[in-house]
Amino acid sequence: MTSTDITRAINDLLFTPGLDLTEAIDRHFTPDYRQRTNGVWSDRTSFTQHMTRLRSLIRSGHLEVHDELRDGPRYADRHTVTLVHLDGHTSRTEVYLFAELAPDGRFQRVEETTLLVTGQPDDGNLGLIR
Repeated sequence: MTSTDITRAINDLLFTPGLDLTEAIDRHFTPDYRQRTNGVWSDRTSFTQHMTRLRSLIRSGHLEVHDELRDGPRYADRHTVTLVHLDGHTSRTEVYLFAELAPDGRFQRVEETTLLVTGQPDDGNLGLIR
């Protein structure tokens, strides 16, 4: 299996509407997946709930990776995600992400910090991979 990366994961999770969410999550995240976003830990169940909510709030978007590094099972990147919300407004969030990949190439753990660059105040609570 080819190792995942943030572009493939986010595109499948949020920007490929015909792809079943469970299939997208299984493709990129291990069953024991955990993540910390801005200091708050969550497990795969809460991550799935969050992705379901995000899919219901956004119309479209895109991801721009600025920096990306791999070293064995370690993965890090800096990216900006732009979301077009159902009400028409746009938000941009810059993300600093550090991750551990499982032997099969899927994300097993992600720790990230986010910064809302443009958008409405509540957009900062959306966090992409939480």
